[in-house]
Amino acid sequence: MLLPPIWQRWFLKTLQTSNLPPLVYDLDMPALTNLVKEWGEPAFRAKQIWQGLYKNIWTQPEDFSNLPKSLREKMSANLRFNVLSPTLKLDSTDGQTRKTLFKLPDGRQIEAVLMRYERRRTLCISTQVGCAMGCTFCATGQMGFSRHLSSGEIVAQVMYYARLLQEEDDVVTNVVLMGMGEPFHNYDNTMQAIDRLNDADGYNFGARRFTISTSGLVPAIRQFADEKRQVNLAVSLHAAEDAKRVSMMPINKRYNIEELIAACREYVQKTGRRITFEWALIHEVNDSPEEARKLAALLRGLLCHVNAIPLNPTTGYSGQPTTKERAAAFKAALEESGIPCTIRMRRGIDIQAGCGQLASRVD
Repeated sequence: MLLPPIWQRWFLKTLQTSNLPPLVYDLDMPALTNLVKEWGEPAFRAKQIWQGLYKNIWTQPEDFSNLPKSLREKMSANLRFNVLSPTLKLDSTDGQTRKTLFKLPDGRQIEAVLMRYERRRTLCISTQVGCAMGCTFCATGQMGFSRHLSSGEIVAQVMYYARLLQEEDDVVTNVVLMGMGEPFHNYDNTMQAIDRLNDADGYNFGARRFTISTSGLVPAIRQFADEKRQVNLAVSLHAAEDAKRVSMMPINKRYNIEELIAACREYVQKTGRRITFEWALIHEVNDSPEEARKLAALLRGLLCHVNAIPLNPTTGYSGQPTTKERAAAFKAALEESGIPCTIRMRRGIDIQAGCGQLASRVD
């Protein structure tokens, strides 16, 4: 359930009125230019700082050797560069997944993940500390909601891993906003972060290499459709009937399946882009051919794709992942009904880095 607007405003105000200097990643180019001018510096210095941050991936004022020492001192005194303190790094046994626990300046913690594939380096990034949606099978939902991340705190996660990969002569290829939190509950900061990373004069990360995952906030889906962005959209569905979906995803009480699918059809109509539906396959709950046929009837005529993945275990949910055989039967039933489906490979389960497994922890 969404927090009342008064509480959302309180959290944002708390961030904005803190005594800490502004985070450099929170500044867009116009804001950075204005700040540089306030320091009595020429406007072109802002572009040098911007490119140092996002093209060279410099992490501290001392790295900006192309700037006068006096300007580097102003940057050091008036801006924050290091907002994420990695307190725990876990690598999966196959070496393909790394999860990092970051401490924020207010003491709260978030997790983000790097997944290595044959040709891709995908980041799973968080947009909130905790989550207000309360999905029963999700570790983040089980921990509840603490606060939104600022746009800069979202950007900083990407830049952290970009630096790590740069040291290996490698690069980020995809970013999925599927970590802790509901991105559309933190809509403005999420979109500002994407815009900052997409900027052609900076990190220049293509819009189509981002994917946003939502639990089904209908007004935000419609706003996203109106903006006609090239960013990919994924919707966590997990059930084709309201009663079952409500039992897993409380947001369905507010926006039922009929409303949700109508918004998804509107999105496809306005953008011409395919939409992805995510489906956690839970043993003998939503993994039968009959469930697949119900889903196919719901999605008929919609430009879409179903990403199904065996449920990732969490301590707060007793459901079990489907079997390989039941997953194959679910996929076959969907495809026989004309709905394309992929059974996704589970990654990082041994370090609780899979979908639905991220949660803050206190060491």
